[in-house]
Amino acid sequence: MPTCAIGNKAPKQVDSAAELFQHLQSGQNVFVQGGAMTPTILVKHLCQYAIDKDLTDIKTVHIHTEGEFPVNDESVKHRFRSTSLFTGGNCRKAIASGQGDYVPIFLHEIPKLFRKGIIPLRYALINVSPPDHHGFCSIGCSVDVTRSALEAAEIIVAQINPHVPLCKGDAEIHISNIDYTIDGPMPLYELASKPSSPQEKKIAELIASELVADEATLQTGIGSIPDSVLALLANHKNLGVHTELFSDGLVDLFKSGAVTNAKKRLFPGKIVSSFIIGTKKSFDFVNANNGIDLLDIAWTNDPSNIAQNPRPTAINSCIEIDITGQIVSDSIGSRIYSGFGGQVDFLRGAAIARDGLGVPIIALASTTKKGQSKIVPYLQKGAGVVTTRAHAHYVVTEHGIAFLFGKSLRQRAYELIRIADPAHREQLEKDAFEILKVMPSRD
Repeated sequence: MPTCAIGNKAPKQVDSAAELFQHLQSGQNVFVQGGAMTPTILVKHLCQYAIDKDLTDIKTVHIHTEGEFPVNDESVKHRFRSTSLFTGGNCRKAIASGQGDYVPIFLHEIPKLFRKGIIPLRYALINVSPPDHHGFCSIGCSVDVTRSALEAAEIIVAQINPHVPLCKGDAEIHISNIDYTIDGPMPLYELASKPSSPQEKKIAELIASELVADEATLQTGIGSIPDSVLALLANHKNLGVHTELFSDGLVDLFKSGAVTNAKKRLFPGKIVSSFIIGTKKSFDFVNANNGIDLLDIAWTNDPSNIAQNPRPTAINSCIEIDITGQIVSDSIGSRIYSGFGGQVDFLRGAAIARDGLGVPIIALASTTKKGQSKIVPYLQKGAGVVTTRAHAHYVVTEHGIAFLFGKSLRQRAYELIRIADPAHREQLEKDAFEILKVMPSRD
C-alpha cells in the first residue's frame, strides 16, 4: 500500500528524462494523474524520452487532464495514444480525430481496471508535496483514481512540488513507495466558475427552494448550475457534503455555517470528496484541513455508500434529454465532450437512499445559446445515453420541475414538454404524438 513505509528504500532523485523513463518500452501503459494535479513537467519529459528512444504505441491513461498535454501533439502522434476515462478539453480533439481513445465507464469502477490488471500500468506519474519529517507526501487534490493507480503501477515517478496542498484521507503516499523523483515546482491548475446565465439562476432557485431540504447530504457536479445552487443554500441547516467533486462554491457554503456534516451516517462531522476542481481558494481550504477527507473514488462513488447518508441530494447537469427521459451527458452528437463521470453513481445512490428521502436531480437550461431546445424528440445522431430513463427522477429547467420516476412514456413526455421552452412546446407535442401514437398527458 502507498501509505506503508518501506525500510531502507528511498526514491532516486534525477534530473533527466533518460533516467526517469529508462524502464519504459514501446507498447506499455503510463498512468497520468489528472485535474489540478496534472504533472505537466513529467509529461514533457515522457514525450522527450519517447522521441529520443524512438518509442511507439505508448498509451497514457487518465481521467481529465489540465494544461498542456503534449502526448496529443501532432509531432508525436505515432508514439502516443491517450486513453481518457473521462475527457478534458485538451483531449477532445485527439479523440475526434481518431488519435485518442475514450472509455465509457462509471467513475467508481475505474479503480477496478487497475486493481484487476485489466489495464496494466508500467508507470504512474504524479504530482506530490515534499515529504514531511516522517517521509509522507500528499498526492494533493486528485485522489480519485490515482490511489488505485499507485497500488497497481510497477514504477512510480513523482514531481516534488511545494504548491501541492497537504490533503487528508487517502491522499498520503510514503516517499519510499516512489521510485524516481524530480524537482517540479509549478502552480496547480485553477478553474474558476463561469458567471451564471439568467436561465441557470432560475434553475438554481427552483432546486434550492423546492428540492434541497435541511439536513440533506449534498453532491454537486461541475458547472454553473451546481455552483449557483450552492450560492443559494446559506440559510439551510445542518447540510452535509459527500461528493466526488469539491469546488469553490462549497468553501463559501461551509463558511456560511450551513454545512455542519453533523447528521451524516458516514464520516460524521467531515466533508467527504475525492478530487478538487477550483481555484486557490479551494486549494488553501483543504490544505492541512482535518475537516475534509479526499477518498478513493471507488468508495466515495459507490452507490451503496452514498445511500447511507441522510437525504442524499445529487445535483448534476446534462447536454440534452429526449421526451422519454434518456439523458446525454458525455457527448454532443457523436463528438465526445466529457465522460460518464459520477453522474449515475450519485443519481443511483440518491435513488436507493436508506431513508427513502434521496433526491436525484438532472438540471439543464431548456435551450442552447442559439435557442435550440435541449428537450428533444430524438437524441442527436451518435449521442450516447449516460443516464437511462430508468435512472431519471427529477429534471429541472428554468420553466419548472418534472418528476419522471414511475411515469409512463406518455406521462414523461407530458412532464418534460411542460418544462421545455414555450416556443418549442407545440412542436414537441406533435413529435411526441408521432412517436408514441398518443398525446402526452398527465394521467
